[in-house]
Amino acid sequence: MAENIYPVFDRIYDRNVKEEILRQSAKVIWFTGLSGSGKTTLASNLEKELFFRRFFCHVLDGDNIRAGINNNLGFSEEDRLENIRRIAEVSKLLINTGMITLCSFISPTDEIRNLARSIIGENDFIEIFLNPPLEVCEKRDTKGLYKKARAGIIKDFTGISSPFEAPKNPDLEIDTSTISIKDSVDMIFNAIIDGITL
Repeated sequence: MAENIYPVFDRIYDRNVKEEILRQSAKVIWFTGLSGSGKTTLASNLEKELFFRRFFCHVLDGDNIRAGINNNLGFSEEDRLENIRRIAEVSKLLINTGMITLCSFISPTDEIRNLARSIIGENDFIEIFLNPPLEVCEKRDTKGLYKKARAGIIKDFTGISSPFEAPKNPDLEIDTSTISIKDSVDMIFNAIIDGITL
């Protein structure tokens, strides 16, 4: 009988083993800000930069979450809270695989963001606040969501008929109206590199 040359695979491995194999420290990079602030744009560009540097990561945003696991939720206060709770739980599972997860969600209140942080864990949660002026976000709105919100067609729209509470102490704050995508990605990468490197 052939000798088992891979004894490490004889058991189920914890996060530390997976991080060692991936040569990275798993974290959740949580992008918050108004619709049109650049969350998904920067998350997807950061993902490319991380992959280029051989980090294993994945983006979670409204498109891939609300199309599937959260497709039964609306935009009431209760549904927003449940939306983020589920996202945070999924992110926590991904952390245990050793993956770096980039979460792009408006997450408009301290309560909602604190819920995510408490589920994920303080040491694994890096908060990036994208903070361009509202008028810039409206100009970027290719789907016409702000226009519909101002016309009363969309109810409970953050920044118009529903409040956004700016984070008090984000790990990084970026005004994406004055800083380019490349420079923003560089800023984020420099802010997180020590935390994701073993």
